[in-house]
Amino acid sequence: MDESSYWNLPTSHLLGSVPAVVNEESEASYGRRGGGGRGYQTLGPPTDTDVVVNRLISSFYPAGGDFFNKIGANPDLYGLIWITTTLVFMLAAFGNCATYLIQKRTDRTTTWSFDVGYVNAAACGIYGYSLVVPVAFYFLLRYLGSNASLIRFWCMWGYSLSIFIPTAFLLLIPVEILRWIIILVAGTASSCFVTLNLTSYIGGSNDLRMMMIAAFLLQMTLAIFIKVWSRDVFDEVQQRATNCVSLEWVNRIDLVLLAYNF
Repeated sequence: MDESSYWNLPTSHLLGSVPAVVNEESEASYGRRGGGGRGYQTLGPPTDTDVVVNRLISSFYPAGGDFFNKIGANPDLYGLIWITTTLVFMLAAFGNCATYLIQKRTDRTTTWSFDVGYVNAAACGIYGYSLVVPVAFYFLLRYLGSNASLIRFWCMWGYSLSIFIPTAFLLLIPVEILRWIIILVAGTASSCFVTLNLTSYIGGSNDLRMMMIAAFLLQMTLAIFIKVWSRDVFDEVQQRATNCVSLEWVNRIDLVLLAYNF
C-alpha cells in the first residue's frame, strides 16, 4: 500500500485505531433505549417514561383487559417498586400530618413529631400484599397447568395499586359515607383491572374461575384495609385531641379551685 492510499483510509481503519464495528455496536445498544426518555428497570430493554405513563393510564381503565398485551415481552418493576413506595409514603405522611394538625389546633405548643408506627403499618400491608399475592397466584396457576409469568404478575399487580394514590388524598374528606363510596369505587376499579387481565391465563375450569373471584376479593380487601387504616388513624388522632382538650379543662378547673382556695 502506497502512502497516498494509506492517508485516504477512514480513521477507524488506521493503525492503532478502534475498529468501526465497536462504534456501531455501541450506537445500536444506545438506540435500543428508544425515545430518549428515562429508562426504568426491566428484564428486557429499558422502559421509557412515555411507556410507563401509558401503562399507568391503562390501569385506570380496567374494561379493556389487555394490559399483558401492552407490556408484551417487556414487563417493568416500576409499579412494584415506585407505586407501592409512593402509596406507603402517602399513607404514613397523611397519618402524621393529621396527628400534628389536630393536636396543633387544640394545643398551640405542640411540636412536630414523626410516628414511625404509621410507616410500619402501611409498609407491612402494601409491600406484603404486592409481593406475596402475585407469587401465590403464580404458583397456583403453574400447578394448574397455566403458563404464568411471575414478573408479569408483579408488573400487573404493581400498576393495579396506582388508583389508590389519588384515592388517599380523597380519604382526607371528613365525611364518612363519602369516604366509603370513594374507596369502594377505587377498589372495584382496581379489582376489575386485576381480574379481567387474569382471564388471559384462565380457561373454563371452575378452579381457575374461582381464582378470578379470589383475585377480585383480595383486591377489595386491600381497598378496605386502606380505608379502615385511614379511619383508625383519624379516630386515634381525634381521641388524642379529645384527651388533650379534657386535660386542658381539668387543669383550668384546678387552677380556678386553687385560686379560690377550694
